[in-house]
Amino acid sequence: MDRALFVAMSGAKQILQAQTSNANNLANVNTTGFRADLEQFRSQPVFGPGYPSRVYAMLERPGVDFSSGMMQNTGRDLDVAVDGEGWIAVKGTDGKEAYTRAGDLHITPQGQLLNGEGLQVVGNAGPITVPPAQNLTIGSDGTISFIPLGQNATTLAAVDRIKLVNPPKDQMEKGNDGLFRVKGGAPAPADAQVKLVSGALESSNVSAVEEMTQMIQLQRQYEMQLKLMKTVEDDGAASSKLMQIS
Repeated sequence: MDRALFVAMSGAKQILQAQTSNANNLANVNTTGFRADLEQFRSQPVFGPGYPSRVYAMLERPGVDFSSGMMQNTGRDLDVAVDGEGWIAVKGTDGKEAYTRAGDLHITPQGQLLNGEGLQVVGNAGPITVPPAQNLTIGSDGTISFIPLGQNATTLAAVDRIKLVNPPKDQMEKGNDGLFRVKGGAPAPADAQVKLVSGALESSNVSAVEEMTQMIQLQRQYEMQLKLMKTVEDDGAASSKLMQIS
């Protein structure tokens, strides 16, 4: 009897963890360049002394959905989206290089080029700083060009070039901050084949319909585990009554 209870408790706990991942995906359905987390359940026998007769549920995170989101035209000069495969290099909150698909860029009063999450965009020589300009454009190769204040178009000059990378997907891992990094922590080399589309942003690849359906399914599975625990409780109470009668 206790085995059924522990199995049900294991299943309910793992389902709650899956709901956490599902809720995080739903919360980021409108986050620029977000990549959905995947989850799956696996039956895990409990090994130890004796025969492994107990099998618990175990939640696994097999990886991330790397499929692309929709390209949305904004017409804004500082909005860029990666065209196809690749990543934009930024400086993570830990100070190390990380990668994102979020290209909603802006410039601070100090001239720092940041993305929508407030992370510094990395160029050929580290974080990019842009001088005061009356016009600024970002080319498909990531080159940032500007016209200084008070100058005409003939003074167009290049500031820096956004670092674009494209390491193999099986070498990429997603951190708790939503940024991607190369396994082992080494920075990925720049890849000249990665291109940007200016005046556009990539949407999240989360499907709200699929995530809502998954949420309902997980809720039903959770309720089933609770019913099983209630059944175990009722059986225990009935057994106690039988013992009292005898």
